[in-house]
Amino acid sequence: MRRNRVLKYLLEKEFKQMLRNPIMLPLIIALPLIQLILLPYAATYEIRNIQMVVVDHDQSSVSRALQQKIASSGYFEIAYHTDTYQEALTHIEEGTASMVLEIPENFEREMNAGEEVQLFVAADAVDGTKASIGTNYLNGIIQDFSIREREELALKSPVAVVQRELPAQIEAIPVFRFNPGLDYKTYMVPGILALLLTLVGGILAALNISGERELGTLEQINVSPVRKVDYLLGKLIPFWIMGLVIICFGLGIAWLLYGIVPKGSFWTLIVFATIYNMGFIGFGLFISSVSKSQQQAMFIAFFFLLIFFLMGGLFTPVSSMPRWAQYITYLNPTAYLIDAMRLIILKGSGFADLWDQFWATLSFAVFFNGLALLTFRKTAN
Repeated sequence: MRRNRVLKYLLEKEFKQMLRNPIMLPLIIALPLIQLILLPYAATYEIRNIQMVVVDHDQSSVSRALQQKIASSGYFEIAYHTDTYQEALTHIEEGTASMVLEIPENFEREMNAGEEVQLFVAADAVDGTKASIGTNYLNGIIQDFSIREREELALKSPVAVVQRELPAQIEAIPVFRFNPGLDYKTYMVPGILALLLTLVGGILAALNISGERELGTLEQINVSPVRKVDYLLGKLIPFWIMGLVIICFGLGIAWLLYGIVPKGSFWTLIVFATIYNMGFIGFGLFISSVSKSQQQAMFIAFFFLLIFFLMGGLFTPVSSMPRWAQYITYLNPTAYLIDAMRLIILKGSGFADLWDQFWATLSFAVFFNGLALLTFRKTAN
């Protein structure tokens, strides 16, 4: 009974400190709002408005139709036309354009004759991802243009097309499940929700005990009869509640801004968020326990959080990483939560599909909270 009263007073103390903190409450509201508004638009591999230089040696109606198709795709903006490739290259060197398309002479005649036509494409590969994706976009547009031109030629002169023995076109009709529009924002939002929970546990909790150590209030706790288990529970529970508030608020923003509603069980999502949140709060309390100042705690927390984020599958799929990096992600709790959040929200997966992620997340929660309990020291009991 006495222990319940002690825990109650500790929780009351923590919530009063949070409410009196001029930064904490705005942070709880602003953090999910800003990140869910900005990151899905900024952190995307969808490349658009690529500045292009065109060198058109043919100056025919077909070459102009190709340029019009490229410009209307939304991925490219034809910023310049030059007479020579060397002139076009100066725009790449100056950074005013990212790609060059050179159309050869007799382009229209060779297309109408059914001959193979080669276009020259040069890309600024300082940003390798942009160059690779942009080139793939351009190849797709050119291939589609070629198919349409052949179809129009067949309608105008079917006999001539048969005589040239043009190959029949085989069209594959794709069906995209779970994200039909291939919208990168839909893919990013569940991962950002996991990021929000990680920041709450990893940074705010990491600053807590070290902050009390700097203020001197930790010494008062050390000489009090408060057990360290009760003290750590008094720290863990408020941040756990804060994490649940943030995840619910984040889901509301995802629904209002992007129309994303979890296809799976809301309670399954909350269970994963709860376990992970408790685990990362334990991680933050562990960092806070071994740090002598808030500055030290912040540096340690950021060091680990950067690794967790970059190797958690938030921006780059784990399957695309080198084999050695994939092995490291087995020890990354953030990777399991991001995977679980995407499967629950986008695919509607349930516990039967998520046992691996569940046990991994639970194991990390037990490990980090046990570590926080072992490393926190009290001089008196």
